[in-house]
Amino acid sequence: MCTVVLRIAPEEDFPLILAANRDERTDRPWDPPSVWWPAHPDIIGGRDGSAGGTWMAMNGAGVVACVLNRPGSLGPAPGKQSRGMLPLAALAAADARAAAGLIAGLEAVKFRSFNLVLADARSAIFQRSNGEGRVETWALPPGVHMVTAHDPDDVDSPRVLRYLPRFRAAPAPSPAGGEWESWRSILADRSGPPGSEINVPERAGFGTICSSLVAIPRSGSPIWLFAAGPPDRASFQPVGPRPFSRP
Repeated sequence: MCTVVLRIAPEEDFPLILAANRDERTDRPWDPPSVWWPAHPDIIGGRDGSAGGTWMAMNGAGVVACVLNRPGSLGPAPGKQSRGMLPLAALAAADARAAAGLIAGLEAVKFRSFNLVLADARSAIFQRSNGEGRVETWALPPGVHMVTAHDPDDVDSPRVLRYLPRFRAAPAPSPAGGEWESWRSILADRSGPPGSEINVPERAGFGTICSSLVAIPRSGSPIWLFAAGPPDRASFQPVGPRPFSRP
């Protein structure tokens, strides 16, 4: 179960601030964010070494896409396409709303169930699929939201119940000044009962393996900091090379 946290503030210089921890099997190969896909030279993201897709990526228009599993759907399944291809498909669009439209037009039955977060400086959108029927889509309103394997802000998730109030109470990061500690320290927290930690200690070959901090400004280039390990151990470094071309 991965975690994505969003702060949506349309009137501010950084309308979108996003943080994400990736939870995965520790033996599953992966590569840190870069320009990995010749067919998608405008997309930068982390690459899954098993299926070749991504859990999180951004395009040159400043659209970010994150895919998460739904409950009970960890790992691949026979006859299903990799969910890591969904962010690549979405990021063919120039804005988050258009990206959601591309995903809504896909046949959900081709993939295991998923959650997808799409966001840019103008909007943030959540999509879900149970692997049948059509992909459901709705916009996220201004404020701080948290997505796990459940729906946004769903307190049936022990992680959301424990950590969403902390993110909402914490001072907002100041990306322009490089001040992220209020959120970084929460992302790094390993305390709590099993199943509720946001930074999952390795158990039976599974745990939090990397982390991201992203800020998308009203104008100018996005900021993406990446920790190539659990966020309590690995330092956050700027992602590069940057294909971002927003004015």
